[in-house]
Amino acid sequence: MNAVLDLIGVALVVIATLLIGVYGLRVSRTTGDFFVASRTVRPVWNASAISGEYLSAGTFLGLAGLVLLDGARGFWFPIGYAAGYLLVLVFVAAPLRRSGAYTIPDFIEARLGSRSARRVTSLAVLVIGWLYIVPQLHGAGITLVVVAGLPEWVGAVTIAVLVAAAVAAGGMRAITYVQAFQYWLKLVALLVPLILIAFALSGGPHDVDPALVFPVEAGPSGFDAYATASLLIALLLGTMGLPHVLVRFYTSPTGVSARRTTVIVVAMVSTFYAVSSGMGLVARIAAPDLAVPGLADTVVLQLPSRVFPGLAGEVLTALIVAGAFAAFLATSAGLVVSLAGVISQDVFSGSVRSFRLSSVLCAAVPLAVALLTAPAGLVSSVGAVFVVAASTLSPVVLLGVWWRGLTARGAVAGMIVGGASCGLALLVHAAVDGVGVVAPYLAQPAAWTIPLATAVTVVVSVLDPRGPAPRADRFLARVHTPERP
Repeated sequence: MNAVLDLIGVALVVIATLLIGVYGLRVSRTTGDFFVASRTVRPVWNASAISGEYLSAGTFLGLAGLVLLDGARGFWFPIGYAAGYLLVLVFVAAPLRRSGAYTIPDFIEARLGSRSARRVTSLAVLVIGWLYIVPQLHGAGITLVVVAGLPEWVGAVTIAVLVAAAVAAGGMRAITYVQAFQYWLKLVALLVPLILIAFALSGGPHDVDPALVFPVEAGPSGFDAYATASLLIALLLGTMGLPHVLVRFYTSPTGVSARRTTVIVVAMVSTFYAVSSGMGLVARIAAPDLAVPGLADTVVLQLPSRVFPGLAGEVLTALIVAGAFAAFLATSAGLVVSLAGVISQDVFSGSVRSFRLSSVLCAAVPLAVALLTAPAGLVSSVGAVFVVAASTLSPVVLLGVWWRGLTARGAVAGMIVGGASCGLALLVHAAVDGVGVVAPYLAQPAAWTIPLATAVTVVVSVLDPRGPAPRADRFLARVHTPERP
């Protein structure tokens, strides 16, 4: 590796981000520009931005590391991530856009007519968003440690400061331009090295028996049925509960545009997952010694120099480092802009000035957590966030769109039970060794926490003497009525 080239790659990404952000600032003038880009983002551009923010550190670095460690089991993550958007497309994309809301708490309050439900939703959004930002900051720290030997905190602070500045300066409109650019940068940053490495390995001295690349225990016969099913449920439904994903549909001009955006997103993220997983496959041939928990997350950064000693490997590594920082910036920016909208409206005045202050606060909290905690596996950290999102927000959003009988009390009870049950399960699993037969149910709790949260929501709503909000019928008619062409 060449630390100078790697840092030049990081600097170029930072400069490009700032320049694009400045352009976005020139066209960000109104409150609508800051919160939802004035609902004028077209499908291809919006899909690029959504893909840019969705493909996080867990995908760029962690997915290849997971395939290196676990073989075929690692492919469940990209399958679940991509398929989750199909559920978003079918069930919530267009209705959310037609709701006219700015944020998820806006949607819940408009649907249920309850400030209490809005407050609980806002709290859930903040917890999920902050938990998702922390792995991005850890990933930035890991990257600079590996490629430049810098202290881990440097990467985390750099990302947090840049994101806070970009979001505060230009809001959603500016971040949309930044994230769209960063998706294509990330794709090129992995695709070019993958193609070159694959050609270099084909027919060369690295040829090995396929059984060594995918041993029997890493194939389908080694899957744990419960853990696999629970993981897929969390990934499929968790996408519907991610605040930075859902808020993107409010930027589309119409519900039809939101659906078209989602279709394009599925194609874009699937392409990227294929490339990222491919890096994990070639790593099992060229760098099997890196198949160690924690170290595996660095394999994408170390692979080029293993295959191409000298300047060629150093240039490819610098390209990957630039793409990695684009991943950290894009996802963190999407999360901060969605969280800032919530805090600005729920805590402050909802003005542009309060949005800017909220942006700084929303970047500072996860930065503090990242500085006080040690990095875990990037994919597993992001996976835990999907479990929390799927157990808290997803049932309420889905029922809010499709079930007239949902009440504010039912929504609040479901979110509290879902969040508490999955949070407790994950904490107990992390803190206690040797929990016996219940260990799989604590490690992957989605298969029982999501049904539990949904059942509590439905039962409490049915037993609620107040019944559905008076505005329910009118609201549902609006979100399900297609726009006129």
